[in-house]
Amino acid sequence: MRRIYTGLRGRLVITFTLIAIAASSLVAGIGYELVKTRVIERAEQVAVGDVRDTLEGIRVPIGGLWPGETPPTDSEIDELQKSLRTPNGAVVVRYEDPRSPREEYLYPDGDFSMSDVPTDLVIEADRRMAVKRQRINGRMWLIVGTPVWRIEPIHTAQPTGMSVFAFVPLSEEEQLLNDLRQPLAAAGAIMLCIALAVALLSARRVLLPVRRLGSAARALGAGHLDTRLPVHGQDELAELTATFNDTAAALERSVSELRALEAMSRRFVADVSHELRTPLTAMTAVTDMLSDEADHLPSEPAEAVRLVLREIERLRTLVEQLIEASRFDSGTATLHLDSVNVADAVSDCLEVRGWLDKVRVNVPQGLTFSLDPRRFDVIVANLVGNALRHGEPPVVVTARSTPNGLEVKVRDHGKGIPTSDLPHVFNRFYKAGARGDGSGLGLSIARANAHLHGGTISVRPQEPGTLFTVWLPPA
Repeated sequence: MRRIYTGLRGRLVITFTLIAIAASSLVAGIGYELVKTRVIERAEQVAVGDVRDTLEGIRVPIGGLWPGETPPTDSEIDELQKSLRTPNGAVVVRYEDPRSPREEYLYPDGDFSMSDVPTDLVIEADRRMAVKRQRINGRMWLIVGTPVWRIEPIHTAQPTGMSVFAFVPLSEEEQLLNDLRQPLAAAGAIMLCIALAVALLSARRVLLPVRRLGSAARALGAGHLDTRLPVHGQDELAELTATFNDTAAALERSVSELRALEAMSRRFVADVSHELRTPLTAMTAVTDMLSDEADHLPSEPAEAVRLVLREIERLRTLVEQLIEASRFDSGTATLHLDSVNVADAVSDCLEVRGWLDKVRVNVPQGLTFSLDPRRFDVIVANLVGNALRHGEPPVVVTARSTPNGLEVKVRDHGKGIPTSDLPHVFNRFYKAGARGDGSGLGLSIARANAHLHGGTISVRPQEPGTLFTVWLPPA
């Protein structure tokens, strides 16, 4: 069973869906990244600006102390941390006393200490202000690190040996981005639904002419050669439809010509056969007299007379078979069904032709069947005659009634028909190798008569010989 995605409709829908998924994912991803970048940049700008503004106004005595100043106390450092701390944030201070360069003071803030500050940020914050995002304990933080400078009375910035690291929480920004994902996903789903609807409509619009072409092609194959399709538009499908119409018209002309030639050929064969009947009738009337006189003639003239008689008989049989074949070709062959005793019909067929002592008949008495007696006689005569001419005795005819109809078998015990010839034995004028001295029409006419009954004839090799089986359905 063909799966739906292997059809053109399925492939179109899948392609549109994949494009929609890719496009929506790309748009949502780019939009999300742009918003994320903007939100983070905004948070960084605010945090850096707050730290810078706060540090510009500090008055803590640090670095090179002025006359009368004392080093910063813990409370002053604590005040500095408070001034730099954002809500829910923290500030870690690192201070090297210029008077004792090797002595370093670390001022943690709550749960945060210098161990939470990345090493590269510590190194960079010794020279200039630096910013870095870091996830700590499952939360995202923005760490602003900067050295602290002090403006001398002569407005010269001097290093103080102090670095501050402000931890600014990005929880609100993360929540904002999380909240943004849902509408982006909803927008993607809406885009996907729209794409699916467009895909189905497009597939229907594209496939409707294709389905029409398929239906028209099937109608054309069924023999409706006048099938044509309306041409709409100027696209490729319209061009294909026009090509189909031109092809159908050309095919109709060709088939009409062939039918006309075939009809002429059938009329010619029928006319010739009927015209030959008149001289053959006269010749046949003379054959009885010639047959009686042949016995009184010298051997050579007698043999010539007998040869002429045999050929006249063959010609008469050929003409009768051609007339019968022309009836089937013209469709004028008809059935006249009657309830027939099959055993009597077979015996009568053999007796009329003088074959009764050459054929063994195994048909139960009392077997009756509804069939055309004349055409049944033709079937049996052709099969038995073929077995007698080309096979070897014994030739056996059997018949039996089955639930499906009447089965008649004719078997000889000769060399058999070559395997390569079996598929062709029912073809007209076909003769299997050197076997055929007849017309080659007998088996073809027998099969045509069986088909007229709605039945069949089959052939298969035996060991030895050949078996022909006729099956006729009940009326």
